[in-house]
Amino acid sequence: MQHREDRRRSWRRLVPAAVAGLVLAACAPNSPILGQQSPPPSGPLKIGFISPATGTVAAAGKDMRDGWNLYWDQHGGKAAGREVDTVFEDDAGDPDTGLSKAKLLVDGEKVSMVVGPLLANVGYVVADYVSKQGLPSIQAVAAADDLTQRRANPLVLRLGAFTSSQMNFPAGKWAYDQGYRTAVTICPDYAFGHESCGGFVKTYTQAGGLVVAQLWNPLGTPDFSSYVSQIRDLNPSVLFVAETGADAPRFVTTFTDFGLRAKIPLIANATLTEQAVLRSMGQAAAGLRSFGYFAEGRSSAATEKFVADYLAKYGQLPSLYSAGSYVSAEWIAKALERRGGDASNAKAFADAIRAIKFDDTALGPLHRDDHNQIGGNACLRSVKARPDGKLWNAVDQTIPNVSQFWTYNPKQYLSQPVYTRDYQGR
Repeated sequence: MQHREDRRRSWRRLVPAAVAGLVLAACAPNSPILGQQSPPPSGPLKIGFISPATGTVAAAGKDMRDGWNLYWDQHGGKAAGREVDTVFEDDAGDPDTGLSKAKLLVDGEKVSMVVGPLLANVGYVVADYVSKQGLPSIQAVAAADDLTQRRANPLVLRLGAFTSSQMNFPAGKWAYDQGYRTAVTICPDYAFGHESCGGFVKTYTQAGGLVVAQLWNPLGTPDFSSYVSQIRDLNPSVLFVAETGADAPRFVTTFTDFGLRAKIPLIANATLTEQAVLRSMGQAAAGLRSFGYFAEGRSSAATEKFVADYLAKYGQLPSLYSAGSYVSAEWIAKALERRGGDASNAKAFADAIRAIKFDDTALGPLHRDDHNQIGGNACLRSVKARPDGKLWNAVDQTIPNVSQFWTYNPKQYLSQPVYTRDYQGR
């Protein structure tokens, strides 16, 4: 895989020749006339890939690229016999930069589709631009709810991730079922944090729980002391956390230093303990519980092979971001096989993706709903040590077939606003 789209009398004499030419063309092999197929596409298929290589979530962005590259390396850099050429761009976790890079890929590189980015707020602007240019926008990781809800578009397809709220619906119900009656949430103050907290808050309060406070921190917060002090003073029966990137180890370290690990039960969104940040936490992460759609410790042939192959190639365990990109590449390859390697017709290619269902992947069994969103199993995970001493997310409980609409009626659910600081589903 490369990394880098006169007259009346004269007219009467021409008519018989023209008709004869059309007849011959219609009978020619591979002619598009009379419904025959065109020649198969030739030359590399160019795909744009946007992820953060710098900034707060750079480690997660590297995992995205590694998961993507692993799939194509395993398959000779080809799908349906056609070479796949990926052009990588760095969005630095910034929406304006992400939009500029999307324009560069579409207008300058002439890519056939764009995969990425990572952050939800960048995902919104990139998907909007790419789909408006008539190209598939493949969301491998970005969990922004509305990409597959109120702003659903046939050319915007999420292939490797649950929505932000989808993975946290089970967390809210589980917390209440454990007897936790008061909760505090702390989430990053942008789309992903708003939607992650919204999923937890909606199911937790619907069950009867009371959210006594919601704290919002900027992405890239250098010091969590003031936030943890507030949590300590509020003393809830449970704390829900949705930090990501470099903020995750900073929060865990501060929460531990304040001596709260033994006093206030903590449950989290998957991003708090993903391998992209877990590697830097060390033993401080042991025992942390989170909810997510990928668990590298899941017992399944597809997951175990993916983890072993990734470890062999990169010397470390894969994260949610690695798995999302890997599964997205797998989905794209299957669609290309259905299309004979042809991605020139964006609608037909998107339809081919929608027709695919997986009995098992690195993320488990996956299917698609009517809004271009995957559904599958969610896991209650806890950080444990493997026999080789590496920490990973082991599965304590599986919640089967989790939809982006949870158990709600989709039409009624979509009549409510998307989750923001001002609307949290209560």
